[in-house]
Amino acid sequence: MFVEGGNGSIRRGRGAITGIEAYQSQMYLNNPPWSEDLLHSSSSSSSASSSALPGGVVDLVKSLNKQRLYREITLALRTTLRDATAEFSFLRVKGLGKLLKFLGSVVESENMIALFRETQTFTKFQVVPVLFHYSIAPKSGLVPKLDDKSSEEHTKIASPPTSNEVALALQVLEGCCLLDRDSRTLAQQHMAIKEIVRLLSAGSTLVQRACLDALIALMLDSLENQKEFERHHGVRQVAELVKNGNIDEELRLKCAEFLLLVVGNVIPSSSKFIDNIEDEEGREEPSRIESVQDDILELLGEEIASLLWAAGQLWSSIDSERKQSSLQFQAQQLLDCLDSKR
Repeated sequence: MFVEGGNGSIRRGRGAITGIEAYQSQMYLNNPPWSEDLLHSSSSSSSASSSALPGGVVDLVKSLNKQRLYREITLALRTTLRDATAEFSFLRVKGLGKLLKFLGSVVESENMIALFRETQTFTKFQVVPVLFHYSIAPKSGLVPKLDDKSSEEHTKIASPPTSNEVALALQVLEGCCLLDRDSRTLAQQHMAIKEIVRLLSAGSTLVQRACLDALIALMLDSLENQKEFERHHGVRQVAELVKNGNIDEELRLKCAEFLLLVVGNVIPSSSKFIDNIEDEEGREEPSRIESVQDDILELLGEEIASLLWAAGQLWSSIDSERKQSSLQFQAQQLLDCLDSKR
């Protein structure tokens, strides 16, 4: 997932930090040489049992390494979240940029991902609430203060978030949701879909592009967020942007890619969980697929709807290396078909 999507997102090969060592060079000490030597000697001497280290020593070294990594992750989060909760926008942008680089290093290691998920179970290290309180959807001049001692303290935002800050915050949100399933649930508590759909209709082009990536990450394998997206007419908002020939052409193309992803990948991946669902009054709800199909048919017409659904049927048969180029080609086809009707 980190390979696909918009520019600036957390991905390998697009300017992201490649490994925790690169991030350590900014804030931390290098890995202890003694730990690397011990683990290397243990693995290389597996064929020579006489020179192998005792299993207890190797386990101890691994445990110490895990503790060190956890300390470094929590230190990184403390430092970056302190900047991300600053009064002034330029400081928050600095903190969000560091958070983005940090997430880029986390994705390179399964151990780092597991430890990051562990930190997100503690309120003082949670990234998602900070993003919404300070950057994506600050409700007033006063926001909760990130403080270990008291959750009742508040701080004042001296400068409102800029478009650059909001876009960075959305990219960080995207990364958190892709790395940690619980972050999607936490984002739901902050009305994430509602706020992002609002930004999609009113934000700058930079923010709108980041909104689309964040929405995909939020809805991935999340029935509740998919329901929220439908409830707040998210497909309609995206379809209106696709139809608008006066906006940035790259944004239109990205909106078309978004519709293809929603139809062909995001919603079908959880369709087995959403058939024959009943609402609170016992009435059967239409599936997400049927609801999205109806909206697309109404807004874009039968021909465009057929193109979308045909592409969605082919999505699972395309190998991962060709999916990005195929997505762009199909999105351009969709726009060409739409423009030919003008």
